[in-house]
Amino acid sequence: MLKEYRTIYEAGVKEIVIEKSRFIGYAKPIISEEEAVQFIGEIKAKHKDATHNVPAYVVGGNNEIQRYSDDGEPSGTAGIPVLEVIKKENLRNVAVVVTRYFGGVKLGAGGLVRAYTKGAKIALDDGKIVTKRLYRRIHIKIDYTLLGKVQNEILQKGYLLQNTEYDDAVHFFVYILLDEVDLFKKQMIEWTNARCEIIENEEKYLTELDNQIIF
Repeated sequence: MLKEYRTIYEAGVKEIVIEKSRFIGYAKPIISEEEAVQFIGEIKAKHKDATHNVPAYVVGGNNEIQRYSDDGEPSGTAGIPVLEVIKKENLRNVAVVVTRYFGGVKLGAGGLVRAYTKGAKIALDDGKIVTKRLYRRIHIKIDYTLLGKVQNEILQKGYLLQNTEYDDAVHFFVYILLDEVDLFKKQMIEWTNARCEIIENEEKYLTELDNQIIF
């Protein structure tokens, strides 16, 4: 399981006109090849009157699955450039379709490569490139007398405090990067003089956009 990877946050769509041809870029985060194929099918159905619908996608933690098609464009001028944009951005689990409506002006091989590259890039940018990082959710149970000190330490150290609950004790729920879990537990024991209960919960990918966590 990857500790972190790059993908897009949401579906993106953007259009550009190059030499009278319309290029509409679509991008979507996906979790399986089946989902990618379904997405591509939806775009092709939506634009069944288009000259070309050029797809590419990558699936898997190490991009084990990589697929593309030129969809009738000259070999190497469409599908590979779209796939290369995904790979150059180092993205995982992403599908892209660039739809073309021919405008009457031939672009040549180089022009096609540049156009499909641009179509893919603007779609991915519209989908917002994000980093997914793997965190461990830690449940800390302490006495009320330690509330101020522990809360202050957690926030000052920059740890991600999800929420706090109160009953007969104080319960902090904190997301900790996997590599920092042992250090966090050690610090918590120091801050409380071992008067705390530490419960490790599930691992979860959190989404980071522009250095901010999005819940």
